[in-house]
Amino acid sequence: MKDTIRQLIQQALTRLTDDGVLPAGLTPAIQVENTKDKSHGDFASNIAMMLAKPAGLKPRQLAEKLVAALPADASVSKVEIAGPGFLNFFQNSDALARRLEVALADERLGVRKHGDLQRVVVDLSSPNLAKEMHVGHLRSTIIGDAVARVLEFLGDVVIRQNHVGDWGTQFGMLLAHLEEKPASAESELADLEQFYRAAKKRFDESEAFADRARELVVRLQAGEPECLRLWQRFNAISLSHCQEVYERLGVRLTPDDIRGESAYNDELPGIVQALRDKGLLTESEGAQCVFLDEFRNAEGNPLPVIVQKAGGGYLYATTDLASMRYRSQVLKADRVLYFVDQRQALHFQMTFAVARRAGFVRDDTALEHMGFGTMNGADGRPFKTRDGGTVKLIDLLDEAEQRAYALVKGKNPELPEEELRHIARAVGIGAVKYADLSKHRTSDYSFNFELMLSFEGNTAPYLLYAYTRVASVFRKLGREIDEIDGSPAPEAEQELALAARLAQFGEVLGNVAEKGLPHLLCAYLYDLAGLFSSFYENCPILTADTPARQQSRLLLAALTGRTLRQGLELLGLEPLERM
Repeated sequence: MKDTIRQLIQQALTRLTDDGVLPAGLTPAIQVENTKDKSHGDFASNIAMMLAKPAGLKPRQLAEKLVAALPADASVSKVEIAGPGFLNFFQNSDALARRLEVALADERLGVRKHGDLQRVVVDLSSPNLAKEMHVGHLRSTIIGDAVARVLEFLGDVVIRQNHVGDWGTQFGMLLAHLEEKPASAESELADLEQFYRAAKKRFDESEAFADRARELVVRLQAGEPECLRLWQRFNAISLSHCQEVYERLGVRLTPDDIRGESAYNDELPGIVQALRDKGLLTESEGAQCVFLDEFRNAEGNPLPVIVQKAGGGYLYATTDLASMRYRSQVLKADRVLYFVDQRQALHFQMTFAVARRAGFVRDDTALEHMGFGTMNGADGRPFKTRDGGTVKLIDLLDEAEQRAYALVKGKNPELPEEELRHIARAVGIGAVKYADLSKHRTSDYSFNFELMLSFEGNTAPYLLYAYTRVASVFRKLGREIDEIDGSPAPEAEQELALAARLAQFGEVLGNVAEKGLPHLLCAYLYDLAGLFSSFYENCPILTADTPARQQSRLLLAALTGRTLRQGLELLGLEPLERM
C-alpha cells in the first residue's frame, strides 16, 4: 500500500510540475509512514512540508494542491490534510478485504515482484578452506541466504556462488603437513584449526619443511598430478566441514554452489593481458597496477589496484575481476550481490570500477557490495574464546542448541525426548540466526545468548511462539491453517490494524530484495506478531458472537499464521507447530 501511495504522490507531483506549481528537477524521497492513530488515517506523508519552500507556498497550501492533483485509486477511500500540512491517507476497507482474499487463495500469499524478473548471482559465505569455519563467516552465510530466499520467492532466478579460498601460498604448507601424515589424515583433519596450527609450527621451525612447502606451491600452481591429488583431498575434507555447518544452519548452500578462487586460476594471465590491451596497466615497483583518478589517498595520490605482484603472483583483486567477468558474461547476471564484510568496501568500489573500465562486466549488470558489520562479544570487541582464540562456528551452534534444550525442557518437561531435541534445534539455531538478521546489516552487534533466547522482545523464540499460538487455534478446531480461504470483513480497530499490516507483506519483501536488508522482514514479523496478540486478546475467535464474525476472524488468523510461517522460512528459520 505504501508503494501505491508513493506512486500516487509522484503522479501528483508530476502534474504540479507540468502546471508550473513546482519547479522542474525536484527528485524528493517520498516518505510514507504508518500512522499510530488510525482515526487520522492509515498512512501519512510529509511531502507538502518538504517541498513547500521550493514551491514558494505554505505547507497547507501545497498540501491542498497535492490533494487536488492526486489520481483516484480504489485502494484509497479519502485523503485529509492534518496539522501543518501532513497528508493522511485512509485505506479502503473493501479493497483491503479483496487483497486479503487474494492472498488467502494463493500459495504465494498474493506476492509478486514489481518489475522485470532478473538473474541474480549471490556471493555468500566464502570461507577459507585452510581453516575451519568460525563466527566471522556467520553473517555472510545467513544474510546472503535470507536475501537469496526472498529473491527466489519473488520470482528471480538466483545463482548462489560460494567463492571459497581454496588457492594460495598457505596451501603449500598445508599440503606438506598432509603429505607427512598419509595414514592419519582423516583424524588429523577432523580439527582443521589444530591442523593449520601444527602445519604453521612446522613451517616456522623446520627449514626443510618450509622448503618443501614452497616447492609444493610451485608444483601445485604448475598442475603437478600428485600435488593436485593431495590438494583435492584436503579440499574435499575441508568442504565436508563447511557442509556440516551449512546443514546445521539450514542454509541453502550445496557443493554445486562452490566456485572457489582456484576455478579462475587459468584465467588470471588473460585478465592481466586484457587490462594491458586496454591501456589500463601501470608498472609500479615491479608490480602491475591499475590507477583510477577517482580513488586517491589522504595526500591526493591515486590508489593502486594491484593485479600482479613483482614476482609474478596474483592477488585477490585479480581473482575477483575474473569472477566478475564470469558472472556477467557467462552466468548472464543482471545483478551480482556480494555479502562481504563492509571493511572491504573500498576494495569492491575499486575492483567494480576496474571491471567496468576494462569491459569485463556488461553495462546492464549491477554490481552491489552488501557490506555488513562485525559480531562482537560483551566487551564490544570481535567475538573470541576466553583465551582469545577464534570461535568455531560449529561450537557456537552446539552451545546454542544445548542452552535452548535446557530452556525448552524447563518449560515443557513432559514432551518426548525426540520432540524436545527437535524444538531445541529449531529454537537454538533460529535464535543465533535471528539475533543477527534482526540487526541492520551494516551495524556491529554484541552476541548475547540470554537476550537472543528470551521469549520477550524481538527474538526468534518470541516469533516462533507467536506462530504456534496461531496454529493452536486451528488445532482446537481440528482444521489445517492452509484449508481456510474466503473474504475477511475486518471491523474492529484491532482487526483493521492487523489486516492492513498483512497487506504489506509483499511490499516489505520487495524492500528486502532491493536493499539486501533482512532486518526489514524481521521488524515486519515482530510487528505482525504484536498486532495479532492485540487482535487475539480483544477479538474472540472461537467464541465470536456470530458465525460470520468468527469466519472473518479465522481468515485473519489463518493469513497471519501463513505470513508468519512464510516470513520465518524466508529468514531460514524453522517454524514449529508447538513448543
